[in-house]
Amino acid sequence: MKLSAGAFDETKQRRLAELTAGYRPLPGIPDEFIGADGRPRAHWLRFLDPLSELHPDAIEQSFAVADRHILDTGATYRVSGETQDRDWPLGKLPMLISAGEWRDIADGVSQRARLIETTLDDIYGAGDLVRSGALPAALVAGSPDYLRPMQGVAPPGGRRLHLYAADLGRGPDGRWWVLGDRAQAPSGAGYALVNRIVLSRAFPALYRHMNVERLAPFFEAFRAGLAAAAERSDPRICLYTPGLWSDTYFEQAWLARYLGFLLVEGGDLVMRDGQVHIRTIDGLKRADVLWRRVDADFADPLELNAASQLGVPGLVEALRKGGVVVANALGAGLAEAPALMSFLPG
Repeated sequence: MKLSAGAFDETKQRRLAELTAGYRPLPGIPDEFIGADGRPRAHWLRFLDPLSELHPDAIEQSFAVADRHILDTGATYRVSGETQDRDWPLGKLPMLISAGEWRDIADGVSQRARLIETTLDDIYGAGDLVRSGALPAALVAGSPDYLRPMQGVAPPGGRRLHLYAADLGRGPDGRWWVLGDRAQAPSGAGYALVNRIVLSRAFPALYRHMNVERLAPFFEAFRAGLAAAAERSDPRICLYTPGLWSDTYFEQAWLARYLGFLLVEGGDLVMRDGQVHIRTIDGLKRADVLWRRVDADFADPLELNAASQLGVPGLVEALRKGGVVVANALGAGLAEAPALMSFLPG
């Protein structure tokens, strides 16, 4: 039996009503689904409209495909203090952000990254912010993430932040606020990629219909930026990991494979003649760029944390001589100090 266009539309409207039945925004709190006018936001309707065409069994089957792909991929994470990995918990509904709102977020986060880059350059360089009173000296020197051995060291490649992340949330006024800065060794990009791949395979038609912003250009630009920072035209780029016991080791291994980087630990690296090399069966091979996921304090037991079993002895000296690019630069974690946030507007 073939449904008429009117009957089909009526069925879809009924399914849409069933999907949103009982939904009520919390009073006094900006709602992602319901706008200030009391009506569903347009980008959510664009998502729910094709979803309402699917039978509930088909939706459940697609969710099952997503869960199965997470297991097949081996996507895991570990809660700090635990010894067992957990499966990556992918939510059934994506977080939808309209294109216009996303442009505002992108512009604001980019501006903040440039501000933090400039601030770090001054802190580890000229020191004008402290000298002028714009930043308290105690805030800088009293932070455990301020690394005195990096004072006066210009970052090879010319940049301290190669990857910056921000924790975002909506304020009471509905606008996006930065709740925290991530500059030490930001994680999450790999899990975002896993989320996209899983959802695109679970709901391929819906994914195309929504015209979702692609992630591949971001990773291509990131890789190109790291390569451009190196001295050689065909640099050897490494993802420097704490190892298997890292809470996000899966993500690190996933990204190294996706981007074509070598996955290395501190024990795989050695400093010789102002340069960092990788130990291989064919001898030492120069490492041009280290994308570190090791906290800076543990990166060099000679000049930083002497108890570190994760570091590369002599890494700081290699940076002084410009022999290797480290992303993010050692000392960039100072940007995460909560006290710094109150001074950034100035």
